[in-house]
Amino acid sequence: MSRQDAVARATDYFESGAFRADLARRVAIPTESQGGDRIDVLNAYLSDEIIPAIERLGFRSRVLDNPAAGYGPFLIAERHEADGLPTVLTYGHGDVVFGHASTWREGLDPWQVVVEGDRWYGRGTADNKGQHTINLAALEQVMAARGGSLGFNCKIILEMGEEAGSPGLRAIAQAEGAALKADVLIGSDGPRLTAERPTVFLGSRGAMNFELEVDLRAGGHHSGNWGGVLANAGTLLAHAIACLIDSQGRILVDALRPASLPEPVRAALSDVSVGQGPGDPVIDPNWGEPGLSSEEKIFGWNTLEVLAFKTGTPEAPVNAIPPNAKATLQLRFVVGTNVDGILPAVQARLDAHGLRRVVAKPARMETFAATRLDPTDPWVGWALASIAETTGKKPALLPNLGGSLPNDVFADILGLPTIWVPHSYPSCSQHAPDEHLLGSVAREALRIMAGLFYDVGEDGPRIIAARGK
Repeated sequence: MSRQDAVARATDYFESGAFRADLARRVAIPTESQGGDRIDVLNAYLSDEIIPAIERLGFRSRVLDNPAAGYGPFLIAERHEADGLPTVLTYGHGDVVFGHASTWREGLDPWQVVVEGDRWYGRGTADNKGQHTINLAALEQVMAARGGSLGFNCKIILEMGEEAGSPGLRAIAQAEGAALKADVLIGSDGPRLTAERPTVFLGSRGAMNFELEVDLRAGGHHSGNWGGVLANAGTLLAHAIACLIDSQGRILVDALRPASLPEPVRAALSDVSVGQGPGDPVIDPNWGEPGLSSEEKIFGWNTLEVLAFKTGTPEAPVNAIPPNAKATLQLRFVVGTNVDGILPAVQARLDAHGLRRVVAKPARMETFAATRLDPTDPWVGWALASIAETTGKKPALLPNLGGSLPNDVFADILGLPTIWVPHSYPSCSQHAPDEHLLGSVAREALRIMAGLFYDVGEDGPRIIAARGK
């Protein structure tokens, strides 16, 4: 049996309808994790759907309760073929955001896979049930092509709380370090650069939300009687934002900016383009850090965004001076940013501009750390070559995803090189009504992952030796 056979089997799995059947069965399980009241459903997804599928492949599995009370469980599974073989850890999440069925277009249902042309609709088709279904199926096709073995050891971690911020994942990784020990992480989440171009990313930008709050007095006062002598909370807040970021989106606080754009990152980004897909917004070319390309701004630099801003009653303004105001800001940041220094730097900037009545404080959201595997790591070139061999296309290499995911668990806590091969695309309506997966991308992704996993068995020992570890 050969690599070609593994890829052909993955193609047959898609074209036979087996992939659609597996995905439809999983989408039908309403694994919403954000409300905290679906723990039984989250457990059932693992026990009734995933565990039978992987035990058929010779994996031994166990389900762990979440150390964070009220959140979904974790699945850890392992197929050990022999000591001395490479070990791959793969990751996915089986939970989804709220279905919000009433907001979907007529004829669609979040808990049913509906196929219209190339679009396969359903909650979780893109994020992340479709993606981990592809990867598990690819493992199965490689085993069939190799006569019942993978050619490497494989471990799986599947969480059921990613859409709630991955509570407990870091604690699980710390407690289960030995069980999750591996040579490389190969996972799938997030979008490709474009639907047409296979993509590899090596980490993610970090994310930190924080609030700016102004609380001046107990209530509002008439703007005619008191205007000009009472400080306006909205005005103070507007000036606070303006001293952090200018009118063209450039960050004005040195501590919130990266020190530089590393040359290997710049080189990798010279081969990618953003904003060219159907439904993509029109890029504002003069917004953000001067002197950088759009790709460098998204994947290689820090960005500060105002997510929300409220003062007074915008829905029904009254003639009163607002006594308070609040804004939520988000810093997306790359490797090298001092996370612990973000809030102190913001407050110091406000104080230096005479805005001491504006207080910076953390928002109620877990901070994601920034991670980035060195683009020159041997695993990177290997993955790109494998994908190119399967598809005949030059894959895009992103040093890190523009968004955030808990890659620090694998890169920092477990110390793994991280290779992410996403199977979604930018306009998939992830988290929104009418979420969908493209059938053409799913078919290609099955072929890519079958080739990639087959190649681990062929090339893994050489790559590990090349890394000197």
